[in-house]
Amino acid sequence: MKKRMLAVVMAALMTAGVVSAETTTFTVGFDAEYPPFGYMNDEGEYVGFDLDVAQLVCDNLGWELVKKPINWDSKDAELNSGTIDCIWNGFTINGREDDYEWSPAYLNNEQVMVVAADSGIETLADLAGKNVVVQAASAALDALNSEDNAELTASFASLTENPDYNTAFMNIDAGAADAVAVDIGVAKYQLAQREEGKYIILAEPIQSEQYGIGFKLENTEMMEAVWAEVLKLYEDGKVQELAEQYEVADMLCIEDAIAETEEAAE
Repeated sequence: MKKRMLAVVMAALMTAGVVSAETTTFTVGFDAEYPPFGYMNDEGEYVGFDLDVAQLVCDNLGWELVKKPINWDSKDAELNSGTIDCIWNGFTINGREDDYEWSPAYLNNEQVMVVAADSGIETLADLAGKNVVVQAASAALDALNSEDNAELTASFASLTENPDYNTAFMNIDAGAADAVAVDIGVAKYQLAQREEGKYIILAEPIQSEQYGIGFKLENTEMMEAVWAEVLKLYEDGKVQELAEQYEVADMLCIEDAIAETEEAAE
């Protein structure tokens, strides 16, 4: 296993080459209200699984990490203007494959529905005639607007975009919404921070997908340099440690990316 991993890491490093010595900062764009991937902790610091991995990458490369909170629906403008170097924040690849220079996938994800435990809603079919909320410009919104879920979405009384998930849960508490569509990692974190037993995650997912690091198109050199460091951190067990800390270990799929790289090289 270790020899196989080393070979993959070395191949990635050789492919990446050396990013310009002038690269001293690495600016990551993220949604500051998207735990456990990126958020502000009680000490006023921006932390999260993705941000912490990015910090270790920068430590290894000798770069300065700049954590830049962004409005999620402005992420493309931020990236294309050069304000940020990448979007690294539970960022869904599926449906956006041609829009960014993607790293290989590192986490599996599902879009799910969260409802109040006493709502009587147990299945997606029970959402017919209900008011559903979702974060603006999110993968959950894309999933609900996809052809695969056209019938489900058409059954809702309404589908409303909220700026963040705190607002979404406030709407459920106030009775203005019956369900929120959300990534399962975010759903688990949100429920862990709130009153125990108050909400449930419906068992049937809306959509399955994968997370990657999104760079501006053709910024291959930086993407490969960053991904090579992610692989080294994975080999050292540091990615696994952070995944366990942020309770997303069961979502890791870096081994699949390694296997795909090996198959492509054969």
